[in-house]
Amino acid sequence: MNCEAPWTTDDTRVFRKTAREFIAKEFLSRQAQWDEQGRPDREAWRKAGRVGLLLPDVPEEYGGAGGTFAHEAVVIEELARAGIHSGFGVQSIVAHYILAYGNEEQKRRWLPGMAAGELIGAIGMTEPNAGSDVQAIKTTARREGDEYVVNGSKTFITNGSQTNLLCLAVRTGGAAPGPRALSLLVLETNDLAGYRVGRSLHKIGRHSQDTTELFFDDVRVPARNLLGSSEGRGLFQMMDQLSYERLSIAVSAVAAAESAVDLTTRYVKERNAFGKPLIDLQNTRFKLAECKTDVHIGRIFVDKCIQQFIAGRLDSITAAMVKYWLTDCQCRVIDECVQLHGGYGYMQEYPIARMWVDSRIQKIYAGSNEIMKEIVGSSL
Repeated sequence: MNCEAPWTTDDTRVFRKTAREFIAKEFLSRQAQWDEQGRPDREAWRKAGRVGLLLPDVPEEYGGAGGTFAHEAVVIEELARAGIHSGFGVQSIVAHYILAYGNEEQKRRWLPGMAAGELIGAIGMTEPNAGSDVQAIKTTARREGDEYVVNGSKTFITNGSQTNLLCLAVRTGGAAPGPRALSLLVLETNDLAGYRVGRSLHKIGRHSQDTTELFFDDVRVPARNLLGSSEGRGLFQMMDQLSYERLSIAVSAVAAAESAVDLTTRYVKERNAFGKPLIDLQNTRFKLAECKTDVHIGRIFVDKCIQQFIAGRLDSITAAMVKYWLTDCQCRVIDECVQLHGGYGYMQEYPIARMWVDSRIQKIYAGSNEIMKEIVGSSL
């Protein structure tokens, strides 16, 4: 379980050391403060940008580090193992929308600022009545000359209160529900008239991850901020890019589950019950054996998917499989680890308790696991 991944290179090995040391020095001591304020410090983004943790797999010509998804996976894993929920993953997802569908002017205008942490990206897809069913989106963008006029609202938006670069899914052209009804607009939100950040949403976990509502009242956006050459491509763009997001979630899931098993193994060696360490009880060993085996299987699966993605061969069906299976595995394993901690596993000061509440959302966002199974089932 602790062997090097097959996608490891000398470069990613050095990068992992940099990422791990940076997170330990700059983030861990601030975690309690970020939990309390509901978001990381603004300066944390700039510091992460300076050491290359933002957009590590974006080409250097656009300000990124010029690596592959292997470098992105390193950042995801190190943050997950440290229990840091910063919103950096969403930054990468937004950047890849721009990289994939933006024109040259858009890429050069936005990506360097994102890599530096000066621009903070967010994705505006989910609405109060439209979650996994993105075709139910009601937020509209009406074309008026060289501008779009946007009206509507979004919810559960990661990085919502800090974002100044919002990738927004909107209904264009007055189109009725259907595959060509949606488009993606990029909003530069600083001092944007009619744009309003709503309340910060209080979640059961991931308290340091900024999550808000957003509102749009006759917001005027330059037509040149449309992603893609024409309207009506939004749904297809989202479907294409969701594999990146779902693989990223799977990577974080397996890293968190591995960390939970390691943490719990140490705990049961130190904790005594009935006059001996918990590890001496057969049930403890059997439960940890099951957890370790599940995580090992998941690691092999996700490593294979990372290799396929780097090679350009990861299909949407496999991405759905790895997202649902690994997040289910993460929740199952961490729940067993809480049980092995006994009452202490329910105490907030114990890392395993934080892991437990932080993990549950993984089965819901980027398409619920029920939707993932529908995607897999459609291929049968």
